[in-house]
Order: sequence, then C-alpha cells, then structure tokens
Amino acid sequence: MPVQDPSQETLDKLRKYDTPTVCNVIELFAVRPQTEGYMDGRIRACFPDMGPVCGFASTATFRSALAPQGAAAYGTLYGQVARFSELPGPPIVVIQDLDQPPKSATFGEIMAATYKSFGVEALVTSGAARDLDQVRAVGLPCFSDGVICSHGYPQLIEFHVPVHVGGLAVHTGDLIHCDQNGVTDIPLSIADEVADVCEEFCRAESVVLDYCQAGDVSVEGFAEALKELGHRLKGLRAQLRRT
Repeated sequence: MPVQDPSQETLDKLRKYDTPTVCNVIELFAVRPQTEGYMDGRIRACFPDMGPVCGFASTATFRSALAPQGAAAYGTLYGQVARFSELPGPPIVVIQDLDQPPKSATFGEIMAATYKSFGVEALVTSGAARDLDQVRAVGLPCFSDGVICSHGYPQLIEFHVPVHVGGLAVHTGDLIHCDQNGVTDIPLSIADEVADVCEEFCRAESVVLDYCQAGDVSVEGFAEALKELGHRLKGLRAQLRRT
C-alpha cells in the first residue's frame, strides 16, 4: 500500500516542536536504529534563533573549486527552482558540496533570496555559507558546515539525485525537520503519527521536569518521577504498536 504524503496540517503540527522532540518520538516507533536518521555535528544552524521548520527535500549537488565549462556561475539556478513543483509540499533545499573540503561558499544572499521567494522553508548544505547578515535579513533558516567569504566558481550540478549531507543520505521528497539543534528526516510512513504523538511525549517528560522545577527534591522523589516517566513512555509505545 503506497504511503500518503503528509498533509499541511501534519507539517504545521510538526513545526510546533523542536527537532530533538521529533527524534525522541520517532524512536518510540522502533522503525530504525537510534543512531540513524539525523545529520551529525558538522551541520549547524547559521541562525539558531529561527524556529523549527519542516518540508520536503529538494536535493542537489554543487561544486566551486574549478571554473565551469560552458555554463556561467549559478547558470542552472532557474532549473532548480523549476523542479520545486515536483514536490508534494514546501521544499527544503539539501545540497551536497562535492568539493571536500569545501573550497568556497555554497550559498549567499542571492541564492537565499531566490529560494525564499519560491517558498523554500530552509537550506541545508554540507558546504559553507556567506553573506550571513544579508541572509538573516532574508529570513531563510540555513544550515551549513561553516562559513567561507568567497563563492569561487559556484555550480549547481544535478538536481533531485540522492545526496549525502552530514552523514545522512537524503532523497528527493524525504520529509525533513530542522532547528538550532540539527537536522533529521521523518519516515513518511509514520509522519502523521509523529505529529500527533509529540504533544503526548512532552506531557510524559513534564513529570520529571515539573518535579525538578518544583523544589524540595529528594533522591526518592526523583526516582519516582523517573519511574512514572518510564511507565508513561512504555504505555505510549504499546499504544503505537497496536495502531
């Protein structure tokens, strides 16, 4: 049975929660090892104060170390935005820089402004950023492997091909969630359930958080709060496996 793409309602729900909470909820479904499905520490938020975003991966490869043969720099940017319509919802651009280490910046103000105007939710790249003040003003959440002042010979090579960014394999159409904590993908088969369970998971965690914040703590009381958290999560897991 084919998996349905998540609805706009599901995306809106997922944007209410931080990426670690989303990762925690995915673990409840036991659909993948707990060390898979997210990008590693090389990929960091350029603007940590921008909130969670969620959308569908529009993948591309990039290089800037060598002068292009034929096409001008960024000559294929229009070709990339033309393919956003192939996605079931708002794009998150995910770019693998083929130059290792990155030689120049993958994106700057022009690229960010272009993406923003075409409805892109965020940009994630294994390459570098630049024009940080200007990109912040554009309002596009961006994630990169550092900052480099020059753009070198920027060339977008291929679109909607599998890419590898921050240790994560990403395919076009993958559901991506990201915030200041990092980037994860959400299996499409459980996306609707993940969105619904996040609130229940936060309520379960509040047992321990509320106890710690109430004051007058004791080892015994803390142990009881942890026990209750474990009980609630066990019940939640059992509920998910029955659905």
